[in-house]
Amino acid sequence: MMKRLTVLMLSGWLLAGAAPGPHPVTSDDIARIKGVRDPQVDPSGTWVAYAVQSTDVAADKQETHLWMTRWDGSRTVQITSRKGESESNPRFSPDGQWLAFTSSRGEDKGDSALWLLDRAGGEATKLPGIKGSVDDLVWSPDAKTLALVVTDPEPEDKPAKPAADKPADPDADKPADAAPPAKAGDKKPKPIVIDRFQFKADSSGYLGKQRSRVWLYDLATRKARRLATGDFDEELPAWSPDGKSIVFVSNRTADPDRNYDTNLFLATVNDTATEPHALTTFPGDDNGRGSGSYPAWSPDGKSIAYIQGGPVALIGYGVRTLAVVPASGGAPRILTASLDRNVSEPIWTSDGKAIRVTVEDDGVVRLAEVPLDGGALRDVASGFRVFGSPAPGPKGALAVLVSDPAHPTEVHVLDAKGGLRQLSHQNDDWLKTVTLAPVARASFTSKDGTEVHGFVVTPPGKPATRLPTILYNHGGPQAQFDAGFSIVWQIFAGQGYAVVSTNPRGGTGRGEAYAKALYADWGGPAVPDALAGIDDAVARGIADPERLYVGGWSYGGMLTNYLIASDTRFKAAVSGASIANVLAGYGTDQYIRDYEVELGRPWEHMDVWLRSSYPFYHADRIKTPTLFMAGDKDFNVPLLNSEQMYQALSSLGVKSGLIIYPGEHHGLRRPSFLKDRMDRWLAWYAGQNAPEPAK
Repeated sequence: MMKRLTVLMLSGWLLAGAAPGPHPVTSDDIARIKGVRDPQVDPSGTWVAYAVQSTDVAADKQETHLWMTRWDGSRTVQITSRKGESESNPRFSPDGQWLAFTSSRGEDKGDSALWLLDRAGGEATKLPGIKGSVDDLVWSPDAKTLALVVTDPEPEDKPAKPAADKPADPDADKPADAAPPAKAGDKKPKPIVIDRFQFKADSSGYLGKQRSRVWLYDLATRKARRLATGDFDEELPAWSPDGKSIVFVSNRTADPDRNYDTNLFLATVNDTATEPHALTTFPGDDNGRGSGSYPAWSPDGKSIAYIQGGPVALIGYGVRTLAVVPASGGAPRILTASLDRNVSEPIWTSDGKAIRVTVEDDGVVRLAEVPLDGGALRDVASGFRVFGSPAPGPKGALAVLVSDPAHPTEVHVLDAKGGLRQLSHQNDDWLKTVTLAPVARASFTSKDGTEVHGFVVTPPGKPATRLPTILYNHGGPQAQFDAGFSIVWQIFAGQGYAVVSTNPRGGTGRGEAYAKALYADWGGPAVPDALAGIDDAVARGIADPERLYVGGWSYGGMLTNYLIASDTRFKAAVSGASIANVLAGYGTDQYIRDYEVELGRPWEHMDVWLRSSYPFYHADRIKTPTLFMAGDKDFNVPLLNSEQMYQALSSLGVKSGLIIYPGEHHGLRRPSFLKDRMDRWLAWYAGQNAPEPAK
């Protein structure tokens, strides 16, 4: 089901050594791209720190290290470089002396610890006194304290006692195949005790009593203390300008597993944990899932900007709005009620008269400014590209991530007048080695007359005429294809395919009514909307109607299943991390709240569940050779769903294959598997007899 997840998590890898070029993009280039994220400007406005993800191909591992570039672009330095380790969350202290970050260096369990680097020089130091994994950090205004989000440590297993004679298992027909006898000091596994409504989550596994909580870390004493009382998850802390209080986000309802009712809570900073009080009471998600946003204090400390979710019943289909609430309490004001577009990442202007946000809008993400007095929204930066992660810089400027179809994400400077200047150049050398495919926006008309938008990608240097064509679907479904760089589009086009990618109903970027059209009808309008894109490509002579292919990951794989159960025109399909029998999802994946809100309980609304499960219950309609792929540890869309469809098509005599990636969750991470996935995808389309990677 895959909500709010990207289709393929493929950005951010570097292969040692330069590739010969220029050449069309191949699967080898997945490992050559560097992923740039999380820009942070130092207090003097002189340097910008950011994280860079790359790939050690020999170790088959991704690494993330920290870099800095001067604001004027005159110098770039790599701050961390320890081989085999990673660092993230770079944060400058307000006095400019320190750079704090998180890293799992030397941690036996892979937890992230808090590290501190003196900018005057020397090695980074791991800070003691913290139990658990540090997931986030925010400096106090006086640079003496850090607010940390720390996930509770795993419960320790007790050592096993020496083996002793025990009675035989009365239910056993024969002695069990013997395991070695336990030795003194050995640890033994414990039963997994489930007592939560939502009891599993992708990457986290089975959920127990662990929480993520806000802690305060005193740099002078090297000791940590809880900010607030209560046994709840807490996230996204933000200090008041005077340093006397912190606002954070939490779901403090009686059973948080049964709803998305996150709210803003305010806690006084004290020597001991204090009782927080709620600033917001909206029953949906205030600054919750999908917002990607910290609460933002106004410069005078009197107001807090945040992101309010859409209508509760619409879950992720609703439009997120910009809201402002008084720090002293009171009713919030919604500043973008008429916008009908998702907004995120609020930042106040220095004069406190306006708030800047990113706006997800019909295939792009732009930066806009919203006046506090309720005036008209004004674009700050837009165009055929994607903006994200804005960070305040000097004199009203911003450091911001920017990507477009011909450029992977890099840090840019956006000056106060809207001028844009590239600051990081992590992918410049790689771009010199490749020939990129052109990406064009497109518009299609669906079966019922609805206008659908999307993108068409054609092979570099080839006439866009009667090409083998892939209908490539996005995940979510509450997401959109946008004008950011896509390595997947480039790989497909580099191998001679045209690519058609639509933004069908159910996706975001076109407003709430467009998104909620898919509500409780997961194939529904998305099937004719997607087919409209391929029909248009055929009508314009781009696509060869005899060589059409389809595929996607997550909801993109689900939509693939709906398409091949509805239409037999495709010569081959690849369905990644997907589900077709939605009934099999209930209780086996992480979406129990979404299921019961959107589809209802199966025993009460079986017609709705069966309607959304037609690719499995009408698998006999499928004639398309289909390759299924999944990670064996995926709790988002578990492997059993791909196994079911593989088994069904095999039973029906339809050519099918199943590729299982061991140790992988919903989004593959192992570099060799990322390459393998694309090679097998292409090989399946090429019509090989078995799903072996292309040579």
